[in-house]
Amino acid sequence: MLTDTDNAAEGLTIEVLRKKLSPYARPDRRMAIVQLINTLGPYIILWAVLIYMVEQRYPAIVIIPLIIIAGLLLVRIFILFHDCAHNAFFASRRTNTVLGYICGILTFTPFDEWRHNHLAHHGTYADLDHRGVGDIWTLTVDEYRAVSRMKRLGYRLYRSPPVFLGIGPGYFFLIAQRFMHLWKGQGERYSIWITNLSILSIVWIFSVTVGLKTYLIIQIPVMLIAGAVGVWLFYVQHQFEGVYWSRHKDWDPVKAALKGSSYYKLPRVLQWFSGNIGLHHIHHVLPRIPNYRLQKCYDECPPMRDVSPLTLRGSMKSLWLNLWDEKEQRLVSFNAL
Repeated sequence: MLTDTDNAAEGLTIEVLRKKLSPYARPDRRMAIVQLINTLGPYIILWAVLIYMVEQRYPAIVIIPLIIIAGLLLVRIFILFHDCAHNAFFASRRTNTVLGYICGILTFTPFDEWRHNHLAHHGTYADLDHRGVGDIWTLTVDEYRAVSRMKRLGYRLYRSPPVFLGIGPGYFFLIAQRFMHLWKGQGERYSIWITNLSILSIVWIFSVTVGLKTYLIIQIPVMLIAGAVGVWLFYVQHQFEGVYWSRHKDWDPVKAALKGSSYYKLPRVLQWFSGNIGLHHIHHVLPRIPNYRLQKCYDECPPMRDVSPLTLRGSMKSLWLNLWDEKEQRLVSFNAL
């Protein structure tokens, strides 16, 4: 896969690529406001409709489709949050931070804490010597063979779809992100406090108005759906057939961006809900490009178009790519052992 990438990037450094893409890294206030309206507006309206339906005891067959749509809208809200973390959504850093905190509260994600980990990910992705921050736990074949049976079992469970798409997102977004650690910086701890207190305030307001039960019937499935979709999108961005990984001494930023990050070509409606994040190879060349300019950048920049797409059907293979084989320079399944 991605066989055209080497030709597309031949003779280009990451600095040259970023210069070519820099015209697209200009926030547009009008486009940003339109996205806020067409994302937060439908999400708030859906919540109002769902509250009414739950209180009026509408059948689940009517409520569930709306829950799914609300979950997908929450994924889109997370993309706005992601852009704010890169100071890409608005031109103003302060405005990005304020919106980032708001979107972080809606997605149960502390803004500064997540931003710290995510920016670390941008400096270490596809680098076998700097794994472990803001990425999916990935072992090499040799590492897997060297660890204890219990750690192998834990790794197999972690990489199994029922865990990383089912239990994992719920645990991460609802529980894990509520806690602070001593190694966190002051800004990260502050964002965790603000997010937790805001979530408690929202829960209290709903409890004294529509009732805690109604709130939980809506919020928990919406979060679980959004979490599962979000984790899957993040997973296939750097875990797919033909992906590039290397040791630090050989790490190439151009190959890391164009071969270590996928172009996940989704149906148009899913591309809208996922905020163009499937154009992830462009994002890793220049993270300051806002999501609403990624498609235009792809359409007008030949090196970006020459990357072979990862289709929805083809991405299913990623479920069984669990280990990095350094000899073969590719991801392999547990069965390959």
